[in-house]
Amino acid sequence: MPATPLTAEERIAFLAARPDWAAQGEVLVRTIAFADFAEAMGFVTRVALAAQAADHHPEIDIRWNRVTVRLSTHSAAALTDLDVALATQIDAFLG
Repeated sequence: MPATPLTAEERIAFLAARPDWAAQGEVLVRTIAFADFAEAMGFVTRVALAAQAADHHPEIDIRWNRVTVRLSTHSAAALTDLDVALATQIDAFLG
């Protein structure tokens, strides 16, 4: 199923509901700090498995206990429902 670009209203609603995420152009970005490297890597593994299952792969930057996730749908050149779905799943991993 092709990705559906977000409307301006959907983008605003997502960001209002999830203030830990920021929009940088057509990219959703979130940085999470963990207790240590092992906890950060456990989180990255969960994100990797979810991304593989969704066939939607984020950019992930790991700096010891800090993980930055960047979501965008390059093929659509826009934020899409795929980005929102994976961001929502990522938030659920964090409790």
